[in-house]
Amino acid sequence: MKITVLGATGRIGQELVKRALAEGHDVTAIVRQPSRLPIRADRLDVVVADVFDGEAIAPAVKGRDAVLSAVGPRPDGPTTVCSDTAAALRWAMRETGVRRLLVVSASGPYVDSGDDPLTRYAVKPILRRVLREGWADLQRAEEIVRASGLDWTILRPSRLTDQPATGRVRRRLDRNLPLGMFTPRAEVAVEMLRVLRDPTTFGHSIALAR
Repeated sequence: MKITVLGATGRIGQELVKRALAEGHDVTAIVRQPSRLPIRADRLDVVVADVFDGEAIAPAVKGRDAVLSAVGPRPDGPTTVCSDTAAALRWAMRETGVRRLLVVSASGPYVDSGDDPLTRYAVKPILRRVLREGWADLQRAEEIVRASGLDWTILRPSRLTDQPATGRVRRRLDRNLPLGMFTPRAEVAVEMLRVLRDPTTFGHSIALAR
């Protein structure tokens, strides 16, 4: 497939680009600083653009089969990184007619019947105070994606780590996973590519945890 990746210089994004190329996809990576993406390949096109500007990213979206966003919130203070990116993507994809969208979010901001009692009543309330701004940004981004009218899938990993992918990842559609304490970033990249062509995941979130 021909895919466009946003957040390609991040740790999930770099895994995504490497694995997509290894699977034979043609990849367009939208970046602000090309020097931060230490990957070069014949089927990799690196485009410098502002991910918050729909008009700027539209040429790198046009004609692609799918767009994959691994953009994450800033770690400290108020942030609109994810929601601004989602809004720009919605505009660019509607404008160019590209429909398939995959976005990385997080399971943390959401509490549902899939959570175990410890996570629901102890862990998440504490983290919600610490990560309030970033989680609020992720929730706003999800709202934009869900209302976009596109063929979207949202990936919701638990706490991210840099462990290698082993394939032993748990997943659940539209509900959190009990005792889902961590998810390797590499597993998130693997899952995004796994569901890339899967229409049964359109309009759903997928919780991930090791």
